[in-house]
Amino acid sequence: MQPIFSETTATEPQKTDSRHPSPQKPIPVKKTVRKRSSEAKGPSIKDALAGKFSEEKLSAKEQHQIYTRIGEVKDFTPEALKIKWDEFVAKLSDRPNLQSTLSKIPQMEQEYQLVLDIDNSVQDDLINSIKPELVSWLRKELKNSKIQLVTRISETEREKVIYSDSEKYMEMLKKNPKLELLKQRLKLDFE
Repeated sequence: MQPIFSETTATEPQKTDSRHPSPQKPIPVKKTVRKRSSEAKGPSIKDALAGKFSEEKLSAKEQHQIYTRIGEVKDFTPEALKIKWDEFVAKLSDRPNLQSTLSKIPQMEQEYQLVLDIDNSVQDDLINSIKPELVSWLRKELKNSKIQLVTRISETEREKVIYSDSEKYMEMLKKNPKLELLKQRLKLDFE
């Protein structure tokens, strides 16, 4: 780090003879401007002792250019995909929602297309935020430049939730039709 100098002028009182007043002469003063330690780009000893090593973050475009070698197509097994997928998910410990979303392993389809089934559009947005990084990382680790990741929102049918007493009674009646006879004999009714 090179110091940056700026020149300013300051006046210094001089001894004057009371009989002959003389004007004060400006004296140039050099000031050193230093960067704050938070702006420094060097490693921190405190962080190194704590095990925190800063890695230079590359943009998604830079990662894509570095890790995608045209023509590099090495076959990989679903087991190798699972291992590398789990490694990437483990790196996301500071983002539990994303970690939970990526807990499912994608299915391999033709031409190295990975299809990840998700539940809703919120999960799709989460995945899209890290998709370039994830795909570049998989391409690098599995040595295959043709890997593509596609998300598919799967519709799951949910059972109807029973809330009212009459709905509960109708559900119980489906399981045991003799319940209607009991209701009539005891003269029960819902309020």
